[in-house]
Amino acid sequence: MTAQKSIATLFMATALAMTPHIAGAQSGTNSPYSQYGLGILSDYSQGQSRGMGGTGIALRSGDHVNTLNPASFSSIDSLTMIIDAGISGQVTNFKEGGRRINANNSNFEYFAASFRLMPGLGVGIGLLPYTNVGYSYYSTANVPGSSTTTTTGTFSGEGGIHQAYLGLGYNIAKGLSAGVSAAYLWGSYDRTLSIVSNDSYVRTMTRTYSATVMSYKLDFGLQYTAALDKKNDLTIGATYGLGHGIGGDPEMTTTYTDPQTGVTNTSTEKAGEGLKMPHTIGGGLAWHHNNSIIVAADYTWQKWGSLDFPVADNSSSTYVMGSNQLKDRHKVSAGLEWTPNHQSRHFLQRINYRVGASMNTPYIKVNGQDGPKEYSITAGFGIPVTNAWNSRSRLNISGSWGHASAPGLITENVFKINIGLTFNENWFMKWKVN
Repeated sequence: MTAQKSIATLFMATALAMTPHIAGAQSGTNSPYSQYGLGILSDYSQGQSRGMGGTGIALRSGDHVNTLNPASFSSIDSLTMIIDAGISGQVTNFKEGGRRINANNSNFEYFAASFRLMPGLGVGIGLLPYTNVGYSYYSTANVPGSSTTTTTGTFSGEGGIHQAYLGLGYNIAKGLSAGVSAAYLWGSYDRTLSIVSNDSYVRTMTRTYSATVMSYKLDFGLQYTAALDKKNDLTIGATYGLGHGIGGDPEMTTTYTDPQTGVTNTSTEKAGEGLKMPHTIGGGLAWHHNNSIIVAADYTWQKWGSLDFPVADNSSSTYVMGSNQLKDRHKVSAGLEWTPNHQSRHFLQRINYRVGASMNTPYIKVNGQDGPKEYSITAGFGIPVTNAWNSRSRLNISGSWGHASAPGLITENVFKINIGLTFNENWFMKWKVN
C-alpha cells in the first residue's frame, strides 16, 4: 500500500468513526429562527462549491465531490478515489432593538466520497446535514393589570435531521450525464417553552414540541457540456428533488404545575399528519475557460408553501396541521474560481482562488410574517497538498459573511469559516516495475 493510500485510508476510517458524533453533535446553529419549520436548512455543498457562494448544479470536475447534482459523479476517472470532509466554526451577532449579543459554535459538517464503478458510471456516498435546530433565550413581561407580577418565558430547542446518501452518475451520451441520489433521513427535534411567574400562586406551564424522523430522500440530476471552442465549454445542469411525507409523528406535550401543591397535570396531543419535505427544482450554468477560470450560477426553488405544518391551536389546546405556516423558498447564487496555472512550478500559481455570493428568501413565517431574507458573500482558496506522487489533493478554506433580517424581527450577522480536506488520490493506478 502506498503512503498516499495509507493516509487516505486513515482519513476515511477517522471520518467513519466520527459518524455517531455527526448525528449527535452540536446543531451548528444558535438561531432563534430554528424554532420554526424543520429548522435552519443546511448548505450541504463541499469545499469548491462553498468558496463559490454555494453554486454547484452545473459544476463538473474529476477533482472534487459535488453533491448538489448527482450527475456530476460520472465525471470521476477510473484511477481516482476522492474523499472529502469538512468542519466549520462561526460567530453570530444577534441584534434586536438596541441590544446585541454574540454566540459561537463549531460543527463537523460533512463526509463525502466518490469513485468510478465502471466505464461511464460514477458513485458517490456520504453523510450530510439536512436541517439544524439549536437555540436558547428568554423574555420577561408584565402581567396586564398588575405592576408587580411578571411572567418569564424560556425558549430552547435542539436537534436536526441528517442524511446518508448513495448516488450514481452515468454518461448517457457525449456531453450528457444523468444521476440519482437516494438518502436515508433520520433525526429528531425537541422545542420547549416554559412559562413561570414571580407570583407563587400562579401555576407554571411547560410545553414541548417534538418529532422523530426516519424516512428517505430522492434527488435526480442532469448535466450537459458543450464545447464552444478549444478553450471554452459551457455546462448546463438541472436537478429535481422529490417532495413527500417524512412522518415524524409530531406531538405536543403540555404540563401544568401548581407551585403550592406541586401537583402536575400533563396532556399530549398528536398532529393528524406527519411532516413533509418539498418538491425542489434547480438549474445552473457553468462556463470553463482554458482550464483556468470557472464562472457558475444557480437557481433553486423549494415548494414549501403548499405544505401544512403542525401548530398549536390555543383556543382548543390541540395540535393540528395548519396551512400558511411556510412559504416557497427561492435561492440564487453565483461564483468564480480562478487558477493562474495548474502546471506551474510556483506554488501560488497552482492555488484555486474563489469568490461567490448568494441570496435566498425565507421558507418560514414568524407569527404570520415572512421570516428573514438571507444574503451572503464568500471568498476562499483551494490549496494544493503536494507530495512525491501528485498535487491533486486540496485543502479548501473559505470564509463567509451572512446577513438575515426582516422588519421588526431579530437581525443576524454570521461570520463563518469552513475548512475542508479533499483527498484526490490514484487508488486504482497499477504500478509497473521495470
